[in-house]
Amino acid sequence: MTFLTIPNTLTFTRLIIIPFFILSMLNQKYEYALILFSVAAITDLLDGFLARLTNQKTKLGAFLDPLADKFLLLTSFVIFAFYGWLPAWIAVTVISRDVIIILGWIVLVIFTHNSKVEPSLIGKLANAFQAILIVYILVSINFEIDTEMKIRQQIVFLVAILTVLSGVQYIYKGYKAV
Repeated sequence: MTFLTIPNTLTFTRLIIIPFFILSMLNQKYEYALILFSVAAITDLLDGFLARLTNQKTKLGAFLDPLADKFLLLTSFVIFAFYGWLPAWIAVTVISRDVIIILGWIVLVIFTHNSKVEPSLIGKLANAFQAILIVYILVSINFEIDTEMKIRQQIVFLVAILTVLSGVQYIYKGYKAV
């Protein structure tokens, strides 16, 4: 079975981690949430690297990998905004960009019959800094650092800029494609 590759197994692992991460957050087991999110982030780095290295890229992996990333990040942003660890506007910004990208992808498929969208460097940076922000907050909660929240605010600002820029870039690329 070609879909049972090591990269796909890592992606499935990330999908399985998500409900346990949510439960850890809801049950205020933040140390477990930090471990689970960190493991998920590591599997995200490894699956793409191993898929390219071992030439085990699959259509399933290409579909599930970004989906797993989005579920984990969007869930984190919603929970963290709900708890007040992140401003609601940044959660709305991140979610809105992803909704716009998904709707744009649907329009692209309808008009061009092409479902292949390459992630941009700015998009990858936005996702990376979104994950860094989540890890930073989890570390802050677990180790009681950043009491003035200055570093967090700077990372939030950087995430906002990268998220908006990548959203605009994807809209522009989609517009040109259609």
